Amino acid sequence: MTTAQEEFWSGQFGDQYTDRNINIDQQTFEKFGITRTSMNQQFLSGLDITKVLEVGCNRGEQLNLLWLHDNGTKDLYGIDINEYALHEARENNLSLNVIKGSALDIPFKDNYFDLVYTSGVLIHIHPDNLKQVMSEIYRTSKKYIWGMEYWNSKCEEINYRGNGGFLWKNSFRRLYQKYFPDLKLVQQEFYGYKDDIRNIDIMFLLEKSL
Repeated sequence: MTTAQEEFWSGQFGDQYTDRNINIDQQTFEKFGITRTSMNQQFLSGLDITKVLEVGCNRGEQLNLLWLHDNGTKDLYGIDINEYALHEARENNLSLNVIKGSALDIPFKDNYFDLVYTSGVLIHIHPDNLKQVMSEIYRTSKKYIWGMEYWNSKCEEINYRGNGGFLWKNSFRRLYQKYFPDLKLVQQEFYGYKDDIRNIDIMFLLEKSL
């Protein structure tokens, strides 16, 4: 069954988002005063990871940053529900393995990836479906779960470009560890918005206990 959020993002609104989702390094620097590449290096340098999945990859901008940073040696996969975004991802980098798929039912085997991550995706999952999405991410990751999301100490719905029911702030790292107590925190950083210090994003890296 398709959720209201999936219908929303697979349609015209998702297409428009895809057209805005360009030059992530520049956008991140303008928001936080640090590039996304620098954030990624801080969290991922030195990790033994080869096979990576981004859940909600959109046009592949985040995957492209990982590919460029690692000289194309990583085996990079992405899933998304928006056909236009996937088309753009394939056009931008033929080395990416991107397919249509839902975060509620990730079309890969258990423990298939060294690292599974989201970037601004969990915030758009209805709270009733969040545990299922996190369970799928946990299931498909052999070792690491990585994320960057809006942060709040508790669940709070935010109006999103005039639309209700499509954006929630939350403490997503805490929820992962609540649902899966074997996950240990490797690293986390909070990033305040330059234009509004009340808005905060969190990047976190979790590791499965062996």
